[in-house]
Amino acid sequence: MKELASLLTRLDGKSYRAYKDLLGEHRFEGWTLIVDHVQADPFAAPSRVRARVDAATAQLPSTVFTSQARQCAARDYIARAFRHATRNEKELGIDAGNQTVLDRTATLIDDNGDVELRLSLSLPARGRSIMGHQARKLICEKLPEAVLAAATARRLDLKALERHMAVVEDQQALRRQLPEHGVVAFVANGSILPRRSGVDDRPLTDAIPFETPGSLAVTLETPNHGPVAGMGIPEGITLIVGGGFHGKSTLLSALGLGVYDHVPGDGREQVVTDGGAAKIRAEDGRAVHGLDLSPYINRLPYGKTTERFSTELASGSTSQAAALQEALEAGAHTLLVDEDTSATNFMIRDRRMQALVARESEPITPFVDRIRQLRDELSVSTILVMGGSGDYFDCADTVIQLQDYHAHDVTADARAVAERFATGRETEALDPLDRPTPRPLIGKQLNPETKPGKTKIQARGPDTLIFGRDDVDLRSVEQVADPSQVRAIGQLLARVAESGTRLDQPPEELARRLEAGLTALSRRPDGDLALPRLHEVMAVLNRLRSSAFGEP
Repeated sequence: MKELASLLTRLDGKSYRAYKDLLGEHRFEGWTLIVDHVQADPFAAPSRVRARVDAATAQLPSTVFTSQARQCAARDYIARAFRHATRNEKELGIDAGNQTVLDRTATLIDDNGDVELRLSLSLPARGRSIMGHQARKLICEKLPEAVLAAATARRLDLKALERHMAVVEDQQALRRQLPEHGVVAFVANGSILPRRSGVDDRPLTDAIPFETPGSLAVTLETPNHGPVAGMGIPEGITLIVGGGFHGKSTLLSALGLGVYDHVPGDGREQVVTDGGAAKIRAEDGRAVHGLDLSPYINRLPYGKTTERFSTELASGSTSQAAALQEALEAGAHTLLVDEDTSATNFMIRDRRMQALVARESEPITPFVDRIRQLRDELSVSTILVMGGSGDYFDCADTVIQLQDYHAHDVTADARAVAERFATGRETEALDPLDRPTPRPLIGKQLNPETKPGKTKIQARGPDTLIFGRDDVDLRSVEQVADPSQVRAIGQLLARVAESGTRLDQPPEELARRLEAGLTALSRRPDGDLALPRLHEVMAVLNRLRSSAFGEP
């Protein structure tokens, strides 16, 4: 450390490029600083460094190592502790996340108990000249203080660490129990579902805690909290109904993000959903690549086929049909659908429209006529927010009404209404339904280069992936929880592009690459990656305009 401090003092006033002398390892007491990359100038992306804390210095409690869930939670907690320790130091950064607990590369813990923090470091300058004394204070005083505060048991709040691990471990236990109870989602009593705003994902401070309708009550077991009572949403077809602004979409949003674990105090830390659940919606203008849409869109004018349908600008109904088929192709067994973000003509065609426009003249087979086939023939459950069409009452196994943010089981009432007010609709789904066959992915068509030898992979928040010359709009991929997942998807696709191979079963082969771990995705140590789900990887591929799929 003394040598490093001396070096930084000598660099004072020199050209910014002289910071390159920092590259390499610098030994501190109990830990090592590794400088992997030095920014070229003060306006470039920050430098990248690692702080590797010896196990003898970290001395993490043994409970960290008892399960993968606990170790992932501990890594998450350490990253958040570092961010808290450097909250007043804008030059030091770490990818610590927000309300979700994701498997990240920001913090690693090896089998020996060594802890590695992967950090960003903005090296100080005046114009393009090195501010060596400020750099010495930052790197040799402030950084060590933050590293030891975040990654050593003697400085950590061990009770808070234990709670963090216990809450994450419990969430994963809850999620594993869903199938044995015949439910696809669970919302614990007392959960806080509303968020502060559309840009603030923290819990609303004066929200009404969730209460379970007695008929849907389920009790699950957790290893740390013990029994947890709440609402189980059964397998099959579930409608969430109610007037506007009564909490329907808020509940569905919580269920959509229930595929991830949440931090203690989030309010949704006991809201869990089938880990493969996929939210589908309409998305005007997106690309579709060689997809079989015939179960939902067929009989186009002039005999145009939809068995391998492609377009650069999909309509609302076409895009929603594509999202559904893509979700099934990726292995989804639960669909989440909100009427507010759906194409009306994809969702329903009522009796009057059927009488006016003959079935032979309508290319769209509405979702209402396929939803039971999805359940009965493909074992796919659907949770559907519906406020405008009672035609779905004929299909529903369970109907939950939100009234003043309170949930009520109105299944019997909905069935009585359906019997009393028969719609007279004729089903338009006359053929059986099959799960789509995965389309082979032509890996060599993926190209992250903007020009030969120049690669560009960037996340613009959680909503956009810049991949070479393509900007992939992900605003409608609502289950992306973090920009670091987007970065990881970009790196994964870059590795596929490098191999140039054809993936005959993209969902299976991409899933195997994800299971190999995040650290295998980047060429150098990268602390800004978070594990995405396979569904979001496939969602990006399906929206990337340069993607190319072969014949199934």
